[in-house]
Amino acid sequence: MAELNPQGTPLENLVDEPAPAGATGRYQQELARSLTMRENILITLSSVTPASSVFIIVPAILLGVGGASVLTLVLAAIAAVFVGVCYAELSATYPVTGGEYTWAARLLGRPLGFATFLLTLVSGILIISVIALGTGDYLGAAWSGLSGSWVGVGVIVVTTVVSILDIRTNAWVTGIFLATELLALVVLTLLGFLHPQRGLDSFFSAQVAGPDGLHGVGVAAVVALLPVALFAFNGYGAAVYYVEETKDANRTIGRVILMSLVVTAVVEIVPLAAVVIGAPSMSALLGSDAPMNYFLVARGGQALNVVISVGIALAIVNAVIAIIIQIARLVYASARDRSWPGPVDDVLGKVHPRYRSPANATLLVGGLSVLAAVFIPLSWLITATGASVAVVYLVVGACALRLRRPGVASSRGYRMPLWPLPPLLLIAGMLYVCVQVAKDTPSQLAISLGTMALGLVYYLGYIHPRRGERWTLPDPVEEEIEGSRH
Repeated sequence: MAELNPQGTPLENLVDEPAPAGATGRYQQELARSLTMRENILITLSSVTPASSVFIIVPAILLGVGGASVLTLVLAAIAAVFVGVCYAELSATYPVTGGEYTWAARLLGRPLGFATFLLTLVSGILIISVIALGTGDYLGAAWSGLSGSWVGVGVIVVTTVVSILDIRTNAWVTGIFLATELLALVVLTLLGFLHPQRGLDSFFSAQVAGPDGLHGVGVAAVVALLPVALFAFNGYGAAVYYVEETKDANRTIGRVILMSLVVTAVVEIVPLAAVVIGAPSMSALLGSDAPMNYFLVARGGQALNVVISVGIALAIVNAVIAIIIQIARLVYASARDRSWPGPVDDVLGKVHPRYRSPANATLLVGGLSVLAAVFIPLSWLITATGASVAVVYLVVGACALRLRRPGVASSRGYRMPLWPLPPLLLIAGMLYVCVQVAKDTPSQLAISLGTMALGLVYYLGYIHPRRGERWTLPDPVEEEIEGSRH
């Protein structure tokens, strides 16, 4: 029988690296374990930012297949369940704040683990820049002077400072913003269902606007937009980044992820259905460059459109806070795993004495996001992040497929049903997406794979020669359950 490391994984699978002198075999509890399950969900949903998805991502689906966009989102939600259950069991098995890279390192090998880390880090910083730069587009509806890119830079600076605060304060800050964006979606929903113009059969009518009216499109158009719909739900897996700050996380983290997914799907699908049912004219809706804004103006007037636009801007600010918090914990985890030269690890791995948050890592993430927003063109930022989610999901599926082997650590609170079917379907689906991306915009996939290649080179050039003192990957924190269940 193969010798096992403390995680229960055969050593030959991970590259035999002895623990350094004085190693305890577990991470230490340094972050504040103060979040309830509900508070984790608040931050997680804020990183999903469903209102931004409805107004920014969903319109592309609506314009592509018309009323069948509702069916497309429903099918994507079913597919997202396969992603969600993989995240849930992996999180419950390895409840480590670093997220996906910590699973890949333990289950797929450390070189691929670091490659996944670098892809997640780079795409996270670029995504912060992309969404922050979109703030001005919506604030400009209320005041044209707030429409410049400098507004996005200011948002990053302010939200970075907020993100340094203790995690529970941030949970309630993001929760208040989240309530605002959900209110905007409630208004959208009521406007549609109170003025019905067509029936439920419109959800199965795939149409696009043409020069001479609406034209039907085939099933292939719906299938082609499934990846876009799937990415509209993306973010529910971010709950694992707060796992070391969540009470009784071993038992509840799987439920947090799946509940976040369910809420995300409902609050994105229902408003879209209301718009499809209640739009005064389907031709005008599908012929508009901004169909959601057309609907708001048509049903509620220009003033309401301005108010909702400000609400979407606040939703974007909320998402920036949540994603900075997430990526800061990713950087903190990498420093704790001794990924960088000693002085860098010491700085980035420090926790603020009062807030018990990774303050230095947060400042670094905010600073890099500002630089990206200032110096990298928005079109390139979008291209650079286009395929990253698909590649990360592919890694997650491969990790989930490696679970439940003899001698491997077992879940501490959640086990997916029908294993190994969910990871197999996830892998097949993401391979399909990657092939389509390679055909349509190969530069997106090339950037993601190139980033991973750089991570692999760094690992082999710096970390591997120092094995034994770098990347020893201890066991997850030993959580004290007493008094923690709420």
